[in-house]
Amino acid sequence: MAIQVEAMQTELAEQQLQTSTAPITTDDCGLSREQQYRAGAYSVLASLLGAPPDQARLDWVSGFAAVDRKGDAMALAMSMLGLAAKSCRPETIEDEYHALFIGLGRGELVPYGSWYLTGFLMERPLSRLRDDLAVLGFQRDPQVHEPEDHVAALCEVMHLLITDGLPHARQGVFFNTHMADWFKRFFVDLSEARAAVFYRAVGRFGIAFMEMEQRYLAMQV
Repeated sequence: MAIQVEAMQTELAEQQLQTSTAPITTDDCGLSREQQYRAGAYSVLASLLGAPPDQARLDWVSGFAAVDRKGDAMALAMSMLGLAAKSCRPETIEDEYHALFIGLGRGELVPYGSWYLTGFLMERPLSRLRDDLAVLGFQRDPQVHEPEDHVAALCEVMHLLITDGLPHARQGVFFNTHMADWFKRFFVDLSEARAAVFYRAVGRFGIAFMEMEQRYLAMQV
């Protein structure tokens, strides 16, 4: 299938992955364009969901506005995310991020796998994730206090699995075990959240990418 790389504006994906000023980049590492595109999309999501973007990061993401919206759903989502990055200020997005994910006690959304899968934090899905991360050789950074099932952390793990060249079957097992059952639901909720303006576009980008990623990994079995 080659995930329709050309139709999804490979030139923008390459800009995203190779620009030296990008907040998160992917080395070539011998990866195909297809794999660079996947790793880059996960990096974008990890970057924007892990913390509010500063102006440099917004300027970088705004390059997606040049994508031809007449392409497929992913191209449209990239273009709309770029336009949102152009039109929103960092301080406004920081307030939005706080309302969505932090709040007073909790934000409008709770971006953790355990919450989406069980309705509670720190439940069995997190324990299984920690076991699988240990098998893969990932160790928790003592400087990080968020549980490992945060949506941004899981995007970063997938980014690393791709750039490290883990076989597609292993990537698919990790995705299907820890992400497939709730990631798209999270992005749908984000795209419809009351407090979301910039992050509504992030949610739509996430939906389009998750649909593409599920199709792609299903074909690698």
